[in-house]
Amino acid sequence: MKVNYKKLWKKLIELDMSKTELIQKSKVTTNQVARMGKCEDVRVETLAKICTVLGCTFDDIAEIIPDEEDETNG
Repeated sequence: MKVNYKKLWKKLIELDMSKTELIQKSKVTTNQVARMGKCEDVRVETLAKICTVLGCTFDDIAEIIPDEEDETNG
């Protein structure tokens, strides 16, 4: 399973907020945001901080993409 953060990047565009602003306001690290840019795992605490700043929920910034193997077995 993989997590896709395209919704987050779209939300930042809608809010006219840069990644740098997000980092400063949410007090997450640049490394955490970089990991999200690569669709890598981040802590739930990181997502919660971002959601608090943006006034949204996890569903508004991330999407879980099942592995192809999971789809064929499910």
